[in-house]
Amino acid sequence: MNNTTVIIGLDNPKSPSNVGAVLRAARCYQAGEVRYTGVRYDRAAKFYTDTQDAIETIPLTGVASLTESLDESIEVVCVELAVGATSLPSFQHPEKAIYIFGPEDGSIAKDIVQNAHHVVYVPTIGCMNLAATVNVVLYDRLVKSDSIEQGDELIKASRDNRNRLVVNQ
Repeated sequence: MNNTTVIIGLDNPKSPSNVGAVLRAARCYQAGEVRYTGVRYDRAAKFYTDTQDAIETIPLTGVASLTESLDESIEVVCVELAVGATSLPSFQHPEKAIYIFGPEDGSIAKDIVQNAHHVVYVPTIGCMNLAATVNVVLYDRLVKSDSIEQGDELIKASRDNRNRLVVNQ
């Protein structure tokens, strides 16, 4: 996945631990940036959790609008449990996208949804939290892409330094 073509947009996130987990997902799945709106995260940021220091490599930027100043080639994909949305398993991800996720205790702003190129939902029973949803969407993008890095070298580079497990073949 090319990190210059994937942006995560968080519409007024509430939980700093979820934002930290979103940063970790962005790093794992090679998103290029995380943007957020609203003031709730800024007030709670001192408590945020980012166990892999993803903020060192993934820009986290507070913005007034998630969709202003985007390159014209970037498609807006809202991820929301909204009537009429497309199920994620049948969704074809655009090459360049900003994936916008709503707050943990509400929905994506209606004006963003109305101007989006796509609105998709994850077909679950009940709703997932923000970070879990970001992980699922980015994983779905990865498995549907043409360039999945795989193999033992990736495993060795990605795992925790205390993990030395080898599967006997």
